[in-house]
Amino acid sequence: MTTRWLTPEEQRAWRAYIAASQLLEDAIDRQLQQEAGMPHLFYSVLANLSEAPDRRLRMTDLAETLKITRSRLTYAVNRLERDGLVRREDCDWDKRSSIAVLTDEGMAVLERTAPGHVETVRTALFDRLTPEQVGQLEEICSGIARGLQGEDEQARAAAEEVPWRRRSSPCSGTPTPPA
Repeated sequence: MTTRWLTPEEQRAWRAYIAASQLLEDAIDRQLQQEAGMPHLFYSVLANLSEAPDRRLRMTDLAETLKITRSRLTYAVNRLERDGLVRREDCDWDKRSSIAVLTDEGMAVLERTAPGHVETVRTALFDRLTPEQVGQLEEICSGIARGLQGEDEQARAAAEEVPWRRRSSPCSGTPTPPA
């Protein structure tokens, strides 16, 4: 197999992407640690639960949404549960699963923290881009995500191997039969 080395332009773009993504994640993490005493991952758990119906999601589905392993999500939910921000419930139809539920206290923390988080994202990212660049950023990132999630034939097999992928349906009280 022949190595397809990056061109000088690709190498510069790759390194710029790595530097920007690491600096952005660091800025977001610092703000959330200072304001809420939690890392970005924990905030993301709360935010995703706040947007779910009845503020609840099956742990497997939450792991896939966040693109993290189930064990990493379990660690985060354990901490959030200890802090009273999330609670777990049994899944009625899938005894192997549990449901993460955002508590009222968790919602209050999220509502207090969200304005600072949004300001950090705006200042660190969007204030540095033109409206045209915002559209380009969305297009670029969406294309990368589609490819890595297996929405094109070449990446489909590799995407099925990622740890958060598991063929299952959301816990809605009734199981969905396999296709």
